[in-house]
This record gives sequence, C-alpha cells and structure tokens, in this order.
Amino acid sequence: MLTENQLNFFREKINELRSALFFNTSNAVLKLPPCIISTLKVDEAGQVWFFVNRPGQYLHEFDKDFPAKLNFFRKGKRFFLNLTGKAFIVSDPEELNELISVDDDVKQKAMTNMVLIKFKIINVHYDERPERAQSLAQKLRAQLSRLLLREKTEKSFSLQPTY
Repeated sequence: MLTENQLNFFREKINELRSALFFNTSNAVLKLPPCIISTLKVDEAGQVWFFVNRPGQYLHEFDKDFPAKLNFFRKGKRFFLNLTGKAFIVSDPEELNELISVDDDVKQKAMTNMVLIKFKIINVHYDERPERAQSLAQKLRAQLSRLLLREKTEKSFSLQPTY
C-alpha cells in the first residue's frame, strides 16, 4: 500500500505530466484501443480518473473492469511514470452522481460521447534521469558521483490489496 507521502509524490508527478498513453492489457477480443489520455484527477485512494473516446460498439459489450497500464511522460521532463493496475468503466448514472468532486459537465460528457475510466494503481515504476551536464568537468563529476555514491534514481512500488 502506498503511504500518504508516496501517494502525494506520485499525485504531484502525475499532475505535472497530465497526459499518458493508455493500454488495455486484457486478453479480451473486444477491448478499448490504446489512446492518449489527459488525467482529470488522482483521488485519495490512489485512483486516476480520465476519459477515453466512446467506442462504436455498445459499451455493455466490453468488460467493466480489466487490467491496464498508463505510461506518463512529457518531452523536456526528466522523469516518467509507468503505472499498471485495474481499469473500471464508469457508466452507471447513479455511480456518476455519487462522484461529489466531478462537475456536471464531466458527468454529461461521460454519458454521451466519452467513457469515464477509474484506474486503480497496483504497481508504480518511477524513473528520473539526471540533468545533462553542460561541460566536460560537470559530466565527469556526475559520472564519478554515480560510481562512488551508487545513486539509484529508479523506484518501483507494488501495492497489495488489504482484506
């Protein structure tokens, strides 16, 4: 389970990047296609909320929950996040009305031309690249620092369900 500090750190990083590639990783024949998403919010439970385009098929023909992944990155940023977890299609009007922090405009979109997805984070892979050194001396210092201090900027977290 993510601690409050870890969740706040990842929420800040996701909000900074805002967009990600969404992949449905299930083995189902009919599944949502890969697409670029823009996050609406990351809630206190560690769930990422976003829209995808409504497919041409009837929504009830798709699995309501399925394994998925989100790859957050942005050109010019020194870090990226790869999230794996379980995605849930939110299509029930009553469930949409229960979402207190979602605007009426968002609810209307979810009922017409978009599909609201709730993504429960199970695993987080965070990687941060060091800044590029401008001079040869800075490059040598950075390389020496990595060798001597064994700096590791890659972090991986795995969440286990609590019963």
